[in-house]
Formats: sequence, structure tokens, C-alpha cells
Amino acid sequence: MASKNWIEFPRVEGETSKQAHADLPAGTYEREIGRDGFFGPATHIYHKHPPTGWTSFDGPLRPRAFDAVKAVEKGDPNRIIPLLSNANCKIDIWRCQASMPTLARNADGDLLFFVHAGEGDLFCDFGHLPYREGDYILLPRGTMWRLETKQPTTVLRIEATNGSYKLPERGILGPHAIFDPAALETPKLDDAFKSQRDGEWTVSVKRRGELTKITYPFNPLDAVGWKGNLTALKLNWRDIRPVMSHRYHIPPSVHSTFVADRFVVCTFVPRPIESDPGALKVPFYHSNDDYDEVIFYHQGEFFSRDNIHPGMMTWHPNGFTHGPHPKAFAAGQKAAKTMTDEVAVMIDARDPLDMLPAADAVEDRGYADSWKPKA
Repeated sequence: MASKNWIEFPRVEGETSKQAHADLPAGTYEREIGRDGFFGPATHIYHKHPPTGWTSFDGPLRPRAFDAVKAVEKGDPNRIIPLLSNANCKIDIWRCQASMPTLARNADGDLLFFVHAGEGDLFCDFGHLPYREGDYILLPRGTMWRLETKQPTTVLRIEATNGSYKLPERGILGPHAIFDPAALETPKLDDAFKSQRDGEWTVSVKRRGELTKITYPFNPLDAVGWKGNLTALKLNWRDIRPVMSHRYHIPPSVHSTFVADRFVVCTFVPRPIESDPGALKVPFYHSNDDYDEVIFYHQGEFFSRDNIHPGMMTWHPNGFTHGPHPKAFAAGQKAAKTMTDEVAVMIDARDPLDMLPAADAVEDRGYADSWKPKA
């Protein structure tokens, strides 16, 4: 029988700080070794040199960066482009150029969309839901749906394969922290829903990665009412109010937005930068040992990275130490900025991901070198 008890007995050895991520010993660089993605036992090691100060990085573990939006621009219009995947999580990019002529249904798991660009209307079993840039749209497994575009729409799609999305535990923060559940919007059986085209409709159903087409002589989105606590929903990043501390750089897990069975989706939104003189102003160096970390950059300037623009994605496989780029770390020490301005979606996957050919074709091959000490 598996034990739930970690072997934990905190110790202090040598020169350390009293508080993690603050008031580091002079001339040192802090590195966190932790388990369970910032929720398990952890140790902070204080180094003389930056833990990312490598001069070469060769092999399949190397960090990767690629232009996800370019991957979809190079593909066929309206085709879903797979980027990264494992047995529990599939990450795609999709450009919906025009309104969908057919319905879709995913029998493999819940679907989460993040609208990177565009606007329009979602029609689904539960009704009509307008969408715009910056919206998350959550479609429960088995939901029939389609998009009517007002502008060409680019969507990051995250499938919880054979799983479901839930809200994260908020603990002592209370149920209204991060975002009030009242901010979640649900579809309406409004006039737009009732005025959809009738007649023959086809539904493409994905099961075990394969498509089945089912044709109806009528529009199957014909609900006249529904009741219950399972439905599609929408949340815009602008309704997220980040948790922060002016004295301590809080781990990224506090920004969790949706939680699935073997991965978590977090949202980075603009927030004040730590103002305490001794607090780290950028993410701390940490050993990425239990989770693959993926970040999709939506807008703004990501304050811990260089040469990353909106539409790009980074992937840090589990098993190596990473953290801010040298220029970002130096800027953090100067405390020149008081606010972040980035918006980004992070997926932390408990199981290793595979990088797929479309992502590989648009990779920035020099990304691992961006941590190298400058001559």
C-alpha cells in the first residue's frame, strides 16, 4: 500500500536565508528543489553561480521554444495543429477562419479553449455564448458545439483526455479569491440560439483520436430548456485577480485556473511586482523534476524571458533547473519596473509530453543558449 507521508525533517546547513525567495545571502543564487509541483517537500540551495549558467545544452532534455501561431499559419486553414501531447493532455493550436459549417463533439475528454485572437459566437447543447479575445471556454466531454466567427479566430486548445476540468482548491483564500464563481458565464437559450439554421446538419465526433460523422435531418442544437450543474462556461482573463505578496515571490501554482486529473492550467495576468527590498522580483530558479512546464504567451512582455513574443510557446521538460534569463534577472535586481504586463497560459503536466512535428518545424533552435553567460 502506497504511503502518503513524505520523508520530511527540515534542516538548515551553512549559509542560508531565513525566508525562501527573500534576503538571499550576498552574492548567492537560490535554487528550489521540490516535489509535487510546489506542493510537496522542498529545499532551497544557495549557489555561488547561476544554476542556469551552462555553456552548452545538448540532448532531448533541452528547453524548447516555438512559434505556435506560425505553426497554424503554415498549415491548412481551419485545421487543428497538434503541438504537444501525452496520454492525459493534448495541446493544439487552431485557426478558425470562417464559421463552422458542421458541428463537433469530443468524446475523448473535456475541451478547454483559450481565445488568442478573434471574436464570434459559440453555439452548443446548452445555448449561445458570445466570445472574444482572452476568453477561456470550457466544453464538457460530449458537448456538441460550433463557432460562428465575426473575425478569424485563433484558439489554443487543451484537451483533458479521458478526464475532466475542475476548479482549484482555494483553501484559506476563500471561495471568491482569484475569480468569483459569479464571473463564470454560461450559455443562454436566447433569440440567437433559436434562430439557427434548421435542416440537415453533420456532427463530427472524435473518439480515441478518430472521427465519426453523424448526419441529422434537423439541427440537433434544438434544446428548449435545461437544468443542472454541468454546462459549458466562459471566463475572461480580465476577470482574474491574481494573488500576490509585496514581500515574497509566490510560486506559479497559486495562479491555477483549472485543474485536470494529471495537469493544471494556470493564468499569468498583470500584477504588481514585489516591492520589499529583499524579495526576489522574478521567478526563482527551480529544479523542474516532477512536471513538464508549458507556457503560451498571449500578450505583453514576459518579464522573466528574452526574445519571446505573443503567440510563442515554451516547453521545459522535467529534469533540469531553469529560471529567469540573465537579462531578466539583472532587471529584477534593479527593481526598475513596478508592474508586470504579460498575459500567458501555463500548463504543468505530471507526465512527460511529446513535441509533435508541427511544433518542431517552427522551433527556435537557439532557445537553450539564451541562458548562456554573455561574453
